[in-house]
Amino acid sequence: EAAAEKLAEVLHIEKDEVALKLQNRSSLFEVLKKRISEEEAQNIQELKLAGAYVGEEQVRSYPQAALAAHVAGFTNQDGQGQYGVEEHLDGVLEGKEGIKAADGADIVLTLDYNIQSVAESLLEKAQASLGIEEGTIIVMDPSSGKILALASRPTFDPNEYSKVEHLALFQNPAIQKIHEPGSIFKPITMGAALDAGAVTPQTTFVDEGTVRIGGSTITNYDQRVWGKRTMTEVLEFSINTGAVFAERKLGHEKFLEYLEKFGIFEPTNIELAGEVFSRNTEFKKGYEVNFSTAAFGQGIEMTPMQIVRAFSAIANSGILVNPSIVEGNQDGKREQVISPRTASQVTSMLISVVQSGFAKTAQIPGYHIAGKTGTAQISWSALGVAKSGYSDKTIQSFIGYAPAFDPRFLILVKLDNPATRTAEYSAVPIFHDLAKYIIDYYQIPPDYIVE
Repeated sequence: EAAAEKLAEVLHIEKDEVALKLQNRSSLFEVLKKRISEEEAQNIQELKLAGAYVGEEQVRSYPQAALAAHVAGFTNQDGQGQYGVEEHLDGVLEGKEGIKAADGADIVLTLDYNIQSVAESLLEKAQASLGIEEGTIIVMDPSSGKILALASRPTFDPNEYSKVEHLALFQNPAIQKIHEPGSIFKPITMGAALDAGAVTPQTTFVDEGTVRIGGSTITNYDQRVWGKRTMTEVLEFSINTGAVFAERKLGHEKFLEYLEKFGIFEPTNIELAGEVFSRNTEFKKGYEVNFSTAAFGQGIEMTPMQIVRAFSAIANSGILVNPSIVEGNQDGKREQVISPRTASQVTSMLISVVQSGFAKTAQIPGYHIAGKTGTAQISWSALGVAKSGYSDKTIQSFIGYAPAFDPRFLILVKLDNPATRTAEYSAVPIFHDLAKYIIDYYQIPPDYIVE
């Protein structure tokens, strides 16, 4: 009783818990507490209790705490990798025991510490100022596929993983959560239509505000009617009916072929545990309305990492690259999805989106920025509600790259249900701040001189 009382006081645990372990005669020893502080260790030794010992063991430590926690993952009490790189490359990291013992290999990530820190800081501010439920930022070098930053909120401290109450917090939203991307998907549709020769950037159509398909009616944001517009203006002003027009000109079969080329129906195979992807079985049923809504990013599902990979083809002269987070692993297959000419055309259109459309706050003087906003409705089914249709909640995103015609980085900002109406006021300013930081950090020369 006396020993239990003293130990409980020093270790800051319940006396009954200690007493129970002291009375256990079926084991040779009992662990009272792991990862004790230096002060607790000293106090135990000063008690000089017969049979009470302080031991040492090697454990995994994460000096940067929550920084890139979803990328790193953690090791459990048995030293096994859980989530992230720790789980995916556990066999490489752990080494071998026995007569032919071998140390585990070192893994060097492609993440840039400074860019990662700024990305996480921006998401933290978005939690406070915009009240986002969840947020993800991915920064990639579109020519190599190297992931320079992968930040998510809310997050956790891998040193204190046992204190996390909901296991969903360990999931990496960039690769383990599927969503409908909304209008950031329109450049994929447009790129396919341009590449097939179905439209040009100057092709016009007349928007009457709605497109009726059977019993369904497709409208534009805010019920706007835009009249006669070019395909460039379709992207500038994010006209849903214009995206439907481009998809119909392309044809459903060709649209499907291009989506497969852009990697929408397969995982990215990035070196992180637990990657998921949607087979998009509902979309592939081939109904007219499915193709029409998919043209502007609704009714088609993917992960943030998949949309980043798809956009790499536009930013990288038409060549799709596979995202990678481990240094030296950038030798994956590369596929020419669209022609260099098409990629250049879409890039010019996306520059117009930033200069003349709904993404003006993404502008950085001296640099051509290519990008697209997206405000997607969240379906009831995605929220776990057995109900058809869409809720009032939104996913607001912006994806862009710079310098537009020779990109050094590509950024996706995805915010779940921020307290703003559209991405123009939520995701775009975050993109601007991060892009400006990277341009200054990399000391990228300007595209043109600002008077």
